Amino acid sequence: MYSKEEVQALKKEFWTTFAETYPRKWLLYDTKIKDFSFKFYIDNKKAEVLLAVEHKDPELQKKYVEKLESLQTLLLEDYLPEAVFDKNHRLENGKVIAKIWVEKPLGFHNKNNWQDIFDFFNEKMDAFERFFYEFEDFIR
Repeated sequence: MYSKEEVQALKKEFWTTFAETYPRKWLLYDTKIKDFSFKFYIDNKKAEVLLAVEHKDPELQKKYVEKLESLQTLLLEDYLPEAVFDKNHRLENGKVIAKIWVEKPLGFHNKNNWQDIFDFFNEKMDAFERFFYEFEDFIR
């Protein structure tokens, strides 16, 4: 079992190593759409690449979710066939967001998994970004 400090140090090493392995600028929060962002997530059980729509205005949230739902078939057929859509995803803090994600059941505690996770992050985020750039005007 790791202490809180050991987990923090391991996470820092993980993200630093990832940035060195794939040194590029990711789209992430720079979508130019408020509360519409791409994220990497890792814990001790799984790795995720995701799109989160967390708009505070319910009408705008609904608008973006409907647009993404209309593109769902294209995303699944051409970019990320394993993507999961959840327009009412409840976070641990109780907040409800729209989330589209892909997942790999590998945690960061085992350094032997890191390269597989890095490759997964790179491949899946690249696919998400290509999808976004292809349909950016429609999504806006």
